[in-house]
Amino acid sequence: MFDERVILSVSNVYSKQYYFNEDFDQLPQGIQDELKILAVLYTEDVGGILTIGFEENGDLFLEVEANENDLLFDEIGSVLKIKQLQEDKKELWESLETYFKVFFLGEG
Repeated sequence: MFDERVILSVSNVYSKQYYFNEDFDQLPQGIQDELKILAVLYTEDVGGILTIGFEENGDLFLEVEANENDLLFDEIGSVLKIKQLQEDKKELWESLETYFKVFFLGEG
């Protein structure tokens, strides 16, 4: 098992940057593209920094943070949008968890 969280991707509205962890280059390009699109659209909509990754046990997480002085960050909208993403992309999240557990944690 991993001793800490593993980051899959990060979208940062402040620096206008997107990061994708090279350890996941084996994911199909379509999934990589979908992750980038949804993450960038999310941060452009509500602001802040969206991190997608995996807990030590393989569970996927979506985490949002904002600069303290960001008056435009929509905290309520952020929570609602995360819930919407979790529901609308449930199959994607489950597939990513399975991928991580099989290829990174060695589960059968």
